[in-house]
Amino acid sequence: MTMAAGRGERVQEQERGKFAVRVLVHFKDGVLDPQGQAVRGALHALGYEGAENVRVGKVIDFELAARDRATAERTAEEICRRLLANPVMEKYEFSLREAGTPAEGAGADASTEARAPAGVEAGAVATTPPGRSRE
Repeated sequence: MTMAAGRGERVQEQERGKFAVRVLVHFKDGVLDPQGQAVRGALHALGYEGAENVRVGKVIDFELAARDRATAERTAEEICRRLLANPVMEKYEFSLREAGTPAEGAGADASTEARAPAGVEAGAVATTPPGRSRE
């Protein structure tokens, strides 16, 4: 049992659902992205001349306990705004699903690791399209 914030009422743990949250944070358009420029240069050096407008961001995954989906969405939004993104320079988007369910488009396997073609070193990460975006 836990105490509900500010009310003193007790909430049974089994009444709360767990939600998997994935947050993507990128620089806003127009903000210099030195890491993206370095990756673009490396791609060109490897012969991938068509690679342009490379932006590098970060992915943050976590689980969130909440009474319902609407509460989880509000809390995830607040976490993004207050901690995970700098609103002056960064934009963010997040997706939310019930923990333990496969990610959308992932079938039975919720893994997001991409498969590399034969002869290419693996390690790239593919993500499912996020559900929400904020600048």
